[in-house]
This record gives sequence, C-alpha cells and structure tokens, in this order.
Amino acid sequence: MRAATALAAVLLLSPVVCLAGPRVMSLDQCADQYVLALSPRGDVAGLSTRARNADSYLRGAAIGLPERRTTAESALGAAPDVVVRYWGGDDRLLSDLKRRGIRVLTIDDASDFPGIAGNIRRVAAGLGAPGAGERLIGRMNAQLAAAAGAGGGRGVYYLTSGGDTAGAGVLVDAMIRAAGFSNLAARPGYSAISLERLLLRPPRLFVLGFFDQDMAAGERWSVGREAALRRLIAHRQSVSLPAAILGCPAWFAADGPTRLAAWARAHPGDR
Repeated sequence: MRAATALAAVLLLSPVVCLAGPRVMSLDQCADQYVLALSPRGDVAGLSTRARNADSYLRGAAIGLPERRTTAESALGAAPDVVVRYWGGDDRLLSDLKRRGIRVLTIDDASDFPGIAGNIRRVAAGLGAPGAGERLIGRMNAQLAAAAGAGGGRGVYYLTSGGDTAGAGVLVDAMIRAAGFSNLAARPGYSAISLERLLLRPPRLFVLGFFDQDMAAGERWSVGREAALRRLIAHRQSVSLPAAILGCPAWFAADGPTRLAAWARAHPGDR
C-alpha cells in the first residue's frame, strides 16, 4: 500500500513531456485541461476564457497563454490545426471549423474511469502525443490502485452546494466506489436531495461537491440557506471534493478517490 502511494506521488510530480504537435485550440474549460497536459506550450493557439479560473485544474499552466472567445472569428483567427472541446462551441461553429479542414476532437461525457482513459487516448492520438496520454492514464491508475478498498464498504452521501445528489451512472459515483465506499443515493443519475430524509436518517459521512465555489449563492436553492442541513453537516464527518476535479471527465477525477481514501485511513473505526 505504501509503495502504491509513493508511486502515485512520484507520478503526480512528474512532468508530462510532449513532442511538437499540431497547432491546437480548446473551446471550453474541460478541453483546456487536455490541451495544457498534452500539447507543448508553443503549439497552443488558444485556450478558453475560463482557463485561469479557480475551478480550472491546470490554471497555473494556463498563465501566459492566449485566451480566446468561442466564436468563429476568434477560432479562425487563431488558425488552429485541431480544436478540442467538451461542451464548447455550437453546431454552426463546429461545422465552420470542419468545413475549413480543422479537425475537431470531442471529449465524451464519461461516467467511469475506463471512459476517461478512452477520452485521454483519443485526444492524445489526435494531438500526436499518445505517449503523454498513456502517462496520464498511468498516473490515474496508480491513484486508483492506491485508493482501492479503503472505504471498507461504508455508506456515504454525495451533496452539492446547489442541493443535488448523484447515484449510479455518473462519474462522482465511480469516484465513491473506486475508494471502496457505498453510495447511499437511491436514484441513478442526478436528483434533488430529500432534506427530510437526510434529517431523519443522516449518513455518517457526507461527500461534498462544489462547496469551494461561491456559485451556490446564486442558485435556485442552496444548502447554505438551510440552517438544519448546515447543522447536520457540521455535526457529521465530511470530505470536500473541489470543483476543479468534478466538472471534467479527465485523469484528475482520480483525486476524488485519493481524498476519500485518505479520510478512510484516518478514521478506521468510524463506521
């Protein structure tokens, strides 16, 4: 176990070295992470305008690189050979790019870690950096191996700052299970929480998502406005997963199981 943890630490600190590839532009914040990890800086024609936001995982690497709006004028002006996207760019823009011979690489909405590995391999191949892609997958797999089974089957409940939870079939559920925990959410996919049920049958551990952002104040409903739920969370154990690892199906989703496993090992008797 210590060897696996040490290997994960080495991989996290090891830089990804890429050979020169095509000139590339990303159309949204998730795509930014792939481009920053897989393309040499000199090949980056542009990142999204959210590349340096607090919830951008590789925001530090984005400093000094051009940020461009998601418009045909901006994209064509950057003259990329390849464009990477997750959700960015409407159908008209994508059609314009393809008509002009610019390749478009789309990141799939993966709900598990094998799906993430598929994303990495496809984008890395399209950017001429398959070796760099395999190193990212190796980094992810090392973290998953180090976290496996740590939760011992203990039940947890996922809660976002906007009052939602998530069950089977979404990536955060895969994070929970990868660390050996059981997800207590009853419904698959995303759904609104039942405040009454939580108050009557509170879980021992909350997994909190997006609580590091200030966005909750502007949402239709926020757990921050529910005094009873705030008190419940305050009197229960919790692990907070930052927005930077939750909004993009990428290798750093493995940081979630790593955080959960660290809590489990620090609380072996808390069942």
